[in-house]
Amino acid sequence: MRKALISGAGIAGATAAYWLAKVGFEVTVVEQAGTLRSSGSPIDVRGPAVEVAERMGVMARIRDADTRVHDMVFVNSRGRAVSRVNMRTTWAEPADVELPRGDLAAILRDAVPDDVEFQFANSVQALAQDADGVTAEFASGPTRRFDVVLGADGAHSAVRALAFGPEADYLKHLGVYVATLPLDGETGADFVMYNTPGRAVAIHPANGRPIAAFMFRTPQIPQFDHRDLEQHKRLLCDAYAGAGWRVPELLDRVRATDDLYFDSVSRIQVPVWSRGRIGLVGDAASCVSLFGDGSSLAMIGAFTVADSLHGDIPAGLRAYEARHRPQRAAKENSVAHATRLFIPATWAGIAVRNVAVQLIPAANRFERARSRNTASARFVRSDHDECQHSAHDRIGR
Repeated sequence: MRKALISGAGIAGATAAYWLAKVGFEVTVVEQAGTLRSSGSPIDVRGPAVEVAERMGVMARIRDADTRVHDMVFVNSRGRAVSRVNMRTTWAEPADVELPRGDLAAILRDAVPDDVEFQFANSVQALAQDADGVTAEFASGPTRRFDVVLGADGAHSAVRALAFGPEADYLKHLGVYVATLPLDGETGADFVMYNTPGRAVAIHPANGRPIAAFMFRTPQIPQFDHRDLEQHKRLLCDAYAGAGWRVPELLDRVRATDDLYFDSVSRIQVPVWSRGRIGLVGDAASCVSLFGDGSSLAMIGAFTVADSLHGDIPAGLRAYEARHRPQRAAKENSVAHATRLFIPATWAGIAVRNVAVQLIPAANRFERARSRNTASARFVRSDHDECQHSAHDRIGR
């Protein structure tokens, strides 16, 4: 039986573990953290990722974990609503689901077959490959051989650093930093956001486990360390000093917490996603989304890589990239769009955004009506033509 090593037990890693086991690999997953991460912003399962989840038998659980949050409310410094938009009808399709990141990771992990080996609090330390396989050394445990190694370990991928080169070669800071922390005891039904120029603070109910999110524009911070909690607290308190609404109270919670996620919003661009028998999936290969899309793309990519590894491993990894890279490329502009929408740089930009979001539903209705009218004017195609779809728009059977 062929053996696969996956670094990272998150969304991409768990999905890849499931599908690699299904196609006949003996799978080992190593995860640097001691447990699955439970915090983080709510994320989406949408588009072809819904079909991936359906085929894994987990879509019912994913729907049960839906945050059930519909409205985003923009407030002023006194907490008064100045604009409101229904996120589900404005940006989502009927099949889309928003759920807490930790819930999705746990659901996918639970779906993985029992014979997949998980090693938490362990990590890959060295990789050496030859024509027949890859030798992996670990922080703990013996050296082992594998037929394929996948880096599913996020934007700061250890596998990418070992096999492709230093992180600085592939990571580009996009001018935004993001932090999240859980808010015990918080109640509310809406996703509420407060803005000052270049700054945003939001509270998301997140299905009964609310979080606060901080997003702010700034050039790349010298000597930034994504693992340094005390540095993160100082940076947040400095960035939001003097802000109104509930910010002083939320900064007090920042100072007291030991569960704070903080990182740069960055674009990961790796020219080639595999080298021999070592490949990258999820954010390790290409990080393109600030809000939501990254989780769905990770699930689709993890399915695609497993579906491509039926024969020769290096050829299969190249085939996976050829199939999946166009879907990642289609999202390249999502960060810039999200930044303009959620973190306007000026007071004038905030005012324009508050008006513009009110117009989006009407614009969407117009576009749907225009599309229907255009479609009705076309001649009726044959059933055969009607059923043709691009291979890149479907999940392989």
